[in-house]
Parts: sequence; structure tokens; C-alpha cells
Amino acid sequence: MNKPSILQCKQLTMRYDQGGLDVSVLRGVNLTISVGERVAIMGASGSGKSTLLHLLGGLEKPSSGEVILDGVNINMVNASKLAKLRNRSLGFIYQSHHLLAEFTVLENVAMPLLIANLSIQEAKDRAVELLKRVGLGHRIEHKPGELSGGERQRAAVARALINKPKCVLADEPTGNLDSKTAEQVYQLMLELNQELNVSFLVVTHDYALAEKIGTVLRMEDGVIVS
Repeated sequence: MNKPSILQCKQLTMRYDQGGLDVSVLRGVNLTISVGERVAIMGASGSGKSTLLHLLGGLEKPSSGEVILDGVNINMVNASKLAKLRNRSLGFIYQSHHLLAEFTVLENVAMPLLIANLSIQEAKDRAVELLKRVGLGHRIEHKPGELSGGERQRAAVARALINKPKCVLADEPTGNLDSKTAEQVYQLMLELNQELNVSFLVVTHDYALAEKIGTVLRMEDGVIVS
């Protein structure tokens, strides 16, 4: 029995005008991520991997094509509805953690819940629980600058998962980490996939990580070739 899709794109294209030249970054990409599925995308720099993630996450609009998130065509809704849909259904993990330096780890992780209008106490309680889960229970009052690279990335994973999203988009999530910490981050993603049925779409240069993720796709010149 086929699982329902959580994220899908149809004939997705992305073109930029670079000094009068029309540059195609994506050329008719089709992709479906099912509920609970784990997919890795590999490919050389410039093949369009990060651009694809940005379009799937609604961070940019495509030149043409559709992105369907949780049954909604995200290119057909206004910015306010898109923000709510993204906050409810998607989590993002970047190679650079993008934690806000002036806030504590606890505040960083709780922020998506506060944006979703949960009470401060409930947001903090859920953030503490998840930070303990990723091994950062003793670091909740520290600021990002006081954490190691691996700790910051685990905090970023916690922030991506705090809303219990249906799908997580991860762009080189272990790219800046040593092998031991990278393995911890991978194991965390695997546990959450199995326990909460969270789907993962991971862009990576790490073939060992890609193979462990599950389905491996390759991008070349703006298209998925395998």
C-alpha cells in the first residue's frame, strides 16, 4: 500500500538572469516524498540541490512548476498562510546552524512554538524535553557562542523538530561536524523518523551518510538523474 505524500514537486524550474544571460538552475524536477520516507540527494556543487530545498521549503518561488506541501500548493497561498503552513509542517536544518546568538539555546529552540502562539511555559517545557533528548539538557541556559560545533548543530536539530513537523529539509546537516558528532546527529534523525514518522529530505556530499539515510538520488545540471 502506497503511503500518502507529504511533499511533492512537479516540473519545477528555476532560472536566473545573470548579466543578461538566462541561467537554468533547475530544469523540470519531479520529486515525491512520502510520509515517513527518508531521501538523500547527492550531486556536485552547482547541480541545484540547495536551490531545490529552498523551493520545496517555500523560501523562494520557482520560475515555473508546483510545490505541494501537505496537500497545499504553496505557490498559490499568501505569505501569511505559507508561513503558518511551513511552521506547522516543515523543519529546517542547515549546515550553518543559524541559531540566534543573543538568545539562549532554550529560547532558540522554543521560538517556533512561540511564533505558533503556544504559551511561554508550554514552549519552554517542550524545548527542555527535546534538548534533553539531544543530549543538551545541561546547556539550556547557554548561548550558542558557548557551545561546541556539534552542540550547536544538535540544538539546531532540536529547533527543527520542536513543532513535530511532518517533514524535515536538511542541507548538509553534518557538513561541519567530526565523524562522531555526525553519527550522533544521524542517529537522532533516525530515531525521530522511526518514532514520530517524520520524513527527511537530506542534501549531502557524504556518501556514507546518504546510504544510511535510505533512498539516494543524484542531481546533475538541474535535474534528478537517478
